[in-house]
Amino acid sequence: MKKIIFSSLMAIAVVTTIIVACNKDVEGRTDNTPALNPANIDLNAGAWRPILLTGPAEFAVTAPSATTTPDYIAQINEIKTWQAEMTGEEKRIVKYWSAGAVLRWNEILRELVAKHNLPPYQNADGTYPFPNANNPLAYPQFPFANPPYAARAYAYVSAAQYDALVATYHYKKLYNRAAPYTVDATVNALIPKSALPSYPSEDAAVAGAAVELLKLLFPGDQDYIQQKAEEHKRSRIIAGANVRSDIEAGEALGRQVAQKFVTRARGDRAGAAIGNQAQWTQMETDAIAKGETPWYSLESPRRPPMLPLFGKVKAFLFDSLTAISLRPPPPPLVNSPKMKDETNEIYGFIKNPTREHTRIVHFWADGVGTYAPPGHWDAIAAEDFITKNFSEVRWARNLALVNMALMDAGIVCWDTKYFYFNPRPTQLDPNIKTLTGIPNFPAYISGHSTFSGAAATILGHIIPEKATQYNAMATEASLSRMYGGIHYRADCEVGMTVGKNIGDYAVQRARTDGAE
Repeated sequence: MKKIIFSSLMAIAVVTTIIVACNKDVEGRTDNTPALNPANIDLNAGAWRPILLTGPAEFAVTAPSATTTPDYIAQINEIKTWQAEMTGEEKRIVKYWSAGAVLRWNEILRELVAKHNLPPYQNADGTYPFPNANNPLAYPQFPFANPPYAARAYAYVSAAQYDALVATYHYKKLYNRAAPYTVDATVNALIPKSALPSYPSEDAAVAGAAVELLKLLFPGDQDYIQQKAEEHKRSRIIAGANVRSDIEAGEALGRQVAQKFVTRARGDRAGAAIGNQAQWTQMETDAIAKGETPWYSLESPRRPPMLPLFGKVKAFLFDSLTAISLRPPPPPLVNSPKMKDETNEIYGFIKNPTREHTRIVHFWADGVGTYAPPGHWDAIAAEDFITKNFSEVRWARNLALVNMALMDAGIVCWDTKYFYFNPRPTQLDPNIKTLTGIPNFPAYISGHSTFSGAAATILGHIIPEKATQYNAMATEASLSRMYGGIHYRADCEVGMTVGKNIGDYAVQRARTDGAE
């Protein structure tokens, strides 16, 4: 029987992966992205407010050698040697990375999330194994990149890259060393020329920060991560954009900045988010004591709840007391007429699904084998940012705002879910057969709705002319969970409100970070 169940799960995972490959391909949609050519180089970004750094000069960067020294001339000659013997593969990597460092590393992160977004299969005794960060390649591989884990990963990488670039731009303006193609006219510029100083390299700073965080978040993928970093750095030398000392200074700065975020991540309480059986039982007992029907896993055998203590993780945009204050009032009582009406409404959607509702359900599903709901919003943001010709530092700042909002939305949402421990519609009415998988955590409030409300709010601030469209996307994402049969209306409407409240904190930060 277990073999049949496992085969079914694998078939679902394969189908999901195929759907994602066809409709939400992480890399394919931006393969032909034009080279980054900012409308504004944001030379003064070193004065923007960082997230964890005490200031842009917290980590010292030594002055570069003069462009007339033998050492610098040797570095210029290295570029010329690469360019004289350039292979087709080297042309490809120059083109690929020219689209933008922050964009490409965000795509790589989305790929890693999708690769690891796989719930472990049960043991022979009906228990479930947990991934182990100390043995990441053993089954089940670490991490299980579920939505809360994914939101946290996107936030840490984006925030670290932003701080690294604030520091980088500070030193760029301070030292003002021109790009190689400006110093030596015989160096071919294989990317758009820029007036931005080249030392330290912004691309190398982004790569250095990404590598340090990704080693922590995806320890079993270090070889792949390092390979992408080496390719990235090499592309900048071949392109004539940086000499080797630019790269080395930028990478070292990015790694130093990232260590502040690694230290924060190790102490943000995410490592304890799994909880234990006594805590899970207490949540169920508390719900019963309130006269409610508690949520329980609808998988067979019952799977432990997904990250029930994630609500205690340290947020980026506000403190722990504020996080608790953002928890909404309780859902309708399980035995109330309102809950009965909401359950019947969901049954009506499932009993008579329309083609359009089914399309919406699958478009926003973001389940097993995908980059998760936060990654879906990163993909939306990235495609729109491409059209705005942002500088690297503005790319990083904007993605950091989006992803901090998404992570903090996950924290408040998960706190709410396990505080109320509310059952899913299928639990109250077994006649409800969902159009998508049933998430293994309580219903109230909807994660999709909370993530979407937060993302739409900050994106509408960053690109105000699209605010109405972002809100419409968020509403559709929220409704998709009702159409799919996995959430009540209260879950979705309240989740959207909570998400928007969290997004407002990101907007408040955006208005005061010096970038506007």
